[in-house]
Amino acid sequence: MQPIHVAAYIEELQQRIAAPSVKVKLAAIRMLFDWLVLGQIVPTNPASVVRGPKHVVKKGKTPILSADEARTLLDSIATQHRHASPRIVGLRDRAIIALLTYTFSRGGAAVKMRVEDVYTQSRRTWVRLHEKGGKRHEMPCHHKLETFLEEYIAAAGITDDPKGWLFRTTEGNSGYLTDRPMNRTDLYRVIRRRADDAGITTKIGCHTFRATGITEYLRNGGKLEIAQQMANHESARTTGLYDRRDDQLTLDEVERILI
Repeated sequence: MQPIHVAAYIEELQQRIAAPSVKVKLAAIRMLFDWLVLGQIVPTNPASVVRGPKHVVKKGKTPILSADEARTLLDSIATQHRHASPRIVGLRDRAIIALLTYTFSRGGAAVKMRVEDVYTQSRRTWVRLHEKGGKRHEMPCHHKLETFLEEYIAAAGITDDPKGWLFRTTEGNSGYLTDRPMNRTDLYRVIRRRADDAGITTKIGCHTFRATGITEYLRNGGKLEIAQQMANHESARTTGLYDRRDDQLTLDEVERILI
């Protein structure tokens, strides 16, 4: 295997898939050959000198909500049903959406939480998130999130099950919680259903709340380096992709076109 073979493969890939995907595949090939070199199976890494396609991203594509829309979404989730089962589902959905918004959590980390991952420290409620790569990330709760989590846990009756899953699926359409965890597909369906009920037409997903929370934090005087820590990003550049404050500036300028 020579560098020219890897380069030809990468060039062919660029005709079929997007540049970010090509870069990921090239990185995988490099890691494979690094492992083979360490094992003395091949003398050199033929992919080390091959350059991937240029791909520069200065702004993320994730759709976000305004602060008013996010509040409307949370307020629209009914939690005062006469019957216990739909009330618990409402409390669960409000709690998990608030968690994504106020902690900048990924959807995958939220659904992996167990009851014991909500705990008290220094008289405040904290959450423990299990992020990708096996990283454990701890965050204090915003006062609204603290209330939403406490109300959900109490109504669900899971306080005495610390090892149990925090956000659980329902038994069919009954509205009763099971002992099984939600997955990311379940979470996406919850978000889409609640957005439709709130009259929000933006096609939002799990990452929307991460971007919304970071943008509003920065808009209200937060610092980028602190947002980076809160979002558990390795680089402030990655956090900057979620900063959508310039969107409002652009909209304000567009309105100056008085035709």
